[in-house]
Amino acid sequence: MRRGWRGRCPRCAEGPLFGAFLKMRSHCPTCGLVLDPYRADDAPAYFTIFAVGHIIVPLALILERYGNQPPLWFHAVLWLPLSVVMALILLPRVKGAVIALLWAHRIAAPKSPDGLDLSP
Repeated sequence: MRRGWRGRCPRCAEGPLFGAFLKMRSHCPTCGLVLDPYRADDAPAYFTIFAVGHIIVPLALILERYGNQPPLWFHAVLWLPLSVVMALILLPRVKGAVIALLWAHRIAAPKSPDGLDLSP
């Protein structure tokens, strides 16, 4: 999972996992591992929202309690950009870790007998 977190191929840890921000490569350019069967789907988004929420909400509540109840515009100016930045930083890392976990456990997208992809 550490290799995926760093955006590297789960098998060789050399080749890049992504060709663009969240666009997964079809195969590793270094070792040739076919990455298409390992689809993370919506799991990285859920895990990222979970993590960001568990960091931002307690901080907002602490600020509300001990910060002399700042106005709502202050919360919006502080927490909205921080939430977006944290999500943009975490999302590719979480997606890489999920792909690496799928690869490690050999959990590939299901295929039909005629070779068509049956994943949702």
